[in-house]
Amino acid sequence: MDTTVDLDTFSSLVERPDDSARRAAEERWQQLDKPRAGLGQLEELGSWLASVQGRSPVRPLTAAKVLLFAGDHGVASLGVSRLPAEGGTAQRVHAVLDGTAPVAVLARRYGAEVRVVDLAVDAAPEEFPDEVVRHRVRRGSGRIDVESALTLEEATRAFRAGMAVADEEADAGTDVVVLGDLGVGSTTVAAVLIGALCGTDAAAVTGRGSGIDDRVWMVKCATVRDSLRRARPVLGDQLALLAATGGADFAAITGFLLQSAVRKLPVVLDGVVSAACALVAQRIAFRAPEWWRAGQSTGEPAQAKAYDRLTLTPLQGLDVSMGEGVGALLALPLLQAAADTLAEPSAVPTVTQVATPKEPPRLPSAAELLGRV
Repeated sequence: MDTTVDLDTFSSLVERPDDSARRAAEERWQQLDKPRAGLGQLEELGSWLASVQGRSPVRPLTAAKVLLFAGDHGVASLGVSRLPAEGGTAQRVHAVLDGTAPVAVLARRYGAEVRVVDLAVDAAPEEFPDEVVRHRVRRGSGRIDVESALTLEEATRAFRAGMAVADEEADAGTDVVVLGDLGVGSTTVAAVLIGALCGTDAAAVTGRGSGIDDRVWMVKCATVRDSLRRARPVLGDQLALLAATGGADFAAITGFLLQSAVRKLPVVLDGVVSAACALVAQRIAFRAPEWWRAGQSTGEPAQAKAYDRLTLTPLQGLDVSMGEGVGALLALPLLQAAADTLAEPSAVPTVTQVATPKEPPRLPSAAELLGRV
């Protein structure tokens, strides 16, 4: 198996979205019976969808996919998160697969499928279905404040796995990806990557992550500081950077974002993890961010710095910081609304039959429950 990747090719392979389709969409907005700019941000979203689809009128979004990359991180052992370092990520993966996690509940509401890709969860692969673990690179990762997260060969394998996932989704007909992550300690890793790429110190990029207190924040800040010292010498080599201070999930997300741009597959970014990977990807192909939208602001300082560098404006300011793609998923209805409004009326899906609600069961009165009737 070839485990090399030529990053330089992405600059030529990633094209800009279709400007002529965008202009046609903007003209179509003017033709609709409404006040000028009366639909506000939906108009810009619809024009962007036209450009990434390369057509106007746009196609309604009917095949959204929530894609969650999962991996454990060695820095979690330092207690930088309120979530348990041992078993915490595996537990969250199980909740998504069982359909009980918030992202699974919301995905059902919005008509999106959910897919989990395990790159480095610290659990036996037998715990998860084969389709979840078939891209796994390793079990867990190194503690990035004192050692590399991955070998360069592992980082390359993870990067190529992300590219393969992008091809799989594009070939399957997915029309928009809601990108998320599952991993305890991942906001610490993201802060290191963003701090290194933006040239800031640890305090400026270290956030509260899972809701940590001041004492834990100081531990996290020191961890980011020590990791930044290891990141700066390899800033010129993105794969080496991901190997030294990233992780298999970060490398895979970066590869996924770039190959999605090549395949003209639009992506909605979620939290600070996807923002960090987007920043790495921008270093490789500067046009790639034009294929992405920032779903929401989490309140993490590192995310704000990354979006400023990427010139992306969050669609919503919900401060949803739990990961799992939840914040980005909450932006999906906005994109669906923009697409439906700008599409041909005959192309917009309609509900042809409404089920008759069942009669609710009769509840006993308090007196009956007490045996008084």
